[in-house]
Amino acid sequence: MGALLEWLTEIDFILLIVIFFSGVLAFILSTISGGGGALVLVPVLNWLIGVTHTAPVLNLGIFLGRPARLIIFWRNIKWRLCVYYAPAAIVGAWIGALLFKRADLSFLQILVGLFLISTVFQFRFGKTRKSFEFKEWYFIPLGLIVSVLGTMIGALGPVLNPFYLNAGLDKEALIATKTANSFFTGLAQISSYTFFGLLTTENWVFGITLGFGATLGSIIGKGYLKKIKSEQFRILVIAMMVISGVIMIVRRIWF
Repeated sequence: MGALLEWLTEIDFILLIVIFFSGVLAFILSTISGGGGALVLVPVLNWLIGVTHTAPVLNLGIFLGRPARLIIFWRNIKWRLCVYYAPAAIVGAWIGALLFKRADLSFLQILVGLFLISTVFQFRFGKTRKSFEFKEWYFIPLGLIVSVLGTMIGALGPVLNPFYLNAGLDKEALIATKTANSFFTGLAQISSYTFFGLLTTENWVFGITLGFGATLGSIIGKGYLKKIKSEQFRILVIAMMVISGVIMIVRRIWF
């Protein structure tokens, strides 16, 4: 407690304000486009607080912002998909935290980025509802792999979107189910980060600030989402996946 009070006397409140409003804007975008706001935050947080702090702070902030989304979209959650995805994702979160300081999988960001960019062709620029058949049990290996990589990199939400779309989810159902799965994954991520000593006092303050911003952004974004048609939503999701893919590749090559 003493360390926290000492740190608060030296804190840069301008920095916290920037982090807060970055969270608001990112999660408005994330709500109306099915995700991607967290990935957009990665270069912002890298610049504001440093690369080594970004993944723990980002996952903590996103986790703290999820309860509001769960409440807002509770009726739209497809719990059957959560039963397949969440247990594997929890295991993946612990594996990812264990490997966080021991492995360099940054090269995979290029492959993930290329996959995201390819979705614009898979879904024919938003004209088709599905690009391939995706069975429910496929969410088990998907949850494990995405959780491992997401825990290490800090944001891989857009990677899940084509799989949710191909599972037949749309708008509120996609966001609601994705949020529920992410909440369970987040519990494991925060627990594992804490266990392995990756969440410092400073990271907690940054993460809580980001979480408040994410909460407000989700509430504002829900209002905009109601006004968007399914076709428009699908186009926004695909556009965000392509943008996220480009960001991942640029980050890997130039930074």
